Amino acid sequence: MTVRRAELDEETPLLHSESHEHHKRKHHPIPWGQFSILLVLQLAEPLTSQVIYPFAPELIRNIGITHGDETRVGYYVGLMQSIFFATQALTVLHWSRISDHIGRKPVIMTGLMGLSLSMYCFGLSRTFWGAVISRSLNGALNGNIGVMKSMLAEITDPTNIAQAYAFLPIAWSTGATLGPIIGGSLSRPAERFPNLFGHSEFFKTYPYFLACSIPATFSAIACFVTLFFLKETVRHPLSVRQLLRLAPKTAAADAARPKGAAPDDSEGPLPLRQLLVPRVIVAAANYAFLAIVDITLRAIQPVFYSTPVALGGLGLAPQTIGLILSLYGVTNGVMQIFLFGPVHDRFGTKRVFMAGLASVLPVFALFPVINEFARLEGLSPAVWALVLGQALLSIIINFSYGCVFIFITASAPNKASLGSVNGMAQMIVSIMRTVGPATANSLFALSIDDTHHYMGGYFVYYALSALVCASLWVATFLPDRTLSDEDVEEEGSEGEGAATDVSVES
Repeated sequence: MTVRRAELDEETPLLHSESHEHHKRKHHPIPWGQFSILLVLQLAEPLTSQVIYPFAPELIRNIGITHGDETRVGYYVGLMQSIFFATQALTVLHWSRISDHIGRKPVIMTGLMGLSLSMYCFGLSRTFWGAVISRSLNGALNGNIGVMKSMLAEITDPTNIAQAYAFLPIAWSTGATLGPIIGGSLSRPAERFPNLFGHSEFFKTYPYFLACSIPATFSAIACFVTLFFLKETVRHPLSVRQLLRLAPKTAAADAARPKGAAPDDSEGPLPLRQLLVPRVIVAAANYAFLAIVDITLRAIQPVFYSTPVALGGLGLAPQTIGLILSLYGVTNGVMQIFLFGPVHDRFGTKRVFMAGLASVLPVFALFPVINEFARLEGLSPAVWALVLGQALLSIIINFSYGCVFIFITASAPNKASLGSVNGMAQMIVSIMRTVGPATANSLFALSIDDTHHYMGGYFVYYALSALVCASLWVATFLPDRTLSDEDVEEEGSEGEGAATDVSVES
């Protein structure tokens, strides 16, 4: 008779065989060579998505789609920005599933080259629909988010995956900071830098091409970096010709598998219908709720800062808003690097995830408090202290991202289907990111509207707080522990039997 651990919760299928034999191992070092390349590659998406933000309103005005109606500028800007996530939602799952078969590198290279070409096209766009088509291609050809997360999970293990995921927000924050700087400083170069570009008819005709060409060129260079330096993590990638012949063979193998038999890691990627199991659905649903809570917060925060005090905001200048958001970005990066790993090891994946979500409740509650203080005292030191405290408090939700990535990685039925699982989760998140900002800003506008003025102008915060509560309820369905939690707990509780079941096998 043999005794084995039988904690068969939602987290055991993936990497079970690898970690099952090494419960008491120490933390393995992150493979910094490949990990650093992945972090650099991840800069491409925030750079290309954020670079248009500073000049997007001006572009909409100049191409004449609004016919001089300033009230419609925001509508068209929002449409142009949302189209990226909308088209990404349509294709990201397919790119991720393809990467399970032909390998991660070809899909990443295709995505990077797609980002590059679409940004060059955007810089050459002189009509609204030309810009929309370029942004659509930008999202449709970019399936790299899910693929890179899959690759990150494949080069790490349960002992260091939390530390690795702590660095992911750094790449996004860096790109999201540099993108607007590039877009704001390099748009209209013929006017801004007449000595260098004043005589160029090209930059007068295409005033935003230079700003778009920087992230486009970066993406092209990143494509070649991937080709020469990034190592493939799919063990037996297929050629495209083999992939086209795969469907009937996969169907036959699927039919031959006994009903209820669990897939193992030696099998290939599973059909999509076999991925729609509770553990995958729960992990993806929590990622989706986290994404919409976070993006609605980020959407209304700058709007609140810029709205006049009498209407429910603070009336801050763009430069001041930029300073607050920059401080947030820098502090967030430092906290993610130095605190996420230890906090995760101390409290566990589920507790940290739920604490991050719950931290948004006081953040939303502080919006009306800050406004009431501003009405009474103006922009007093107390108001600035509340603004600073709220900005720092809003960092905690970012800890939840590392945790949900761990849940998604662990939910995959086998390692060969990891890309598909990440792609499915990313597809749902892209949908949330498409509708989230528009919904939040519409609620904000409805709240401060002179005609309705719901709940004293603070209806938006009640509605979004209810969304947070719903997210916390969904989080209760997550498994209590993951394999990365087991490693940490068993190092500190050897021989204690730590609340796990034991089964006896003949």
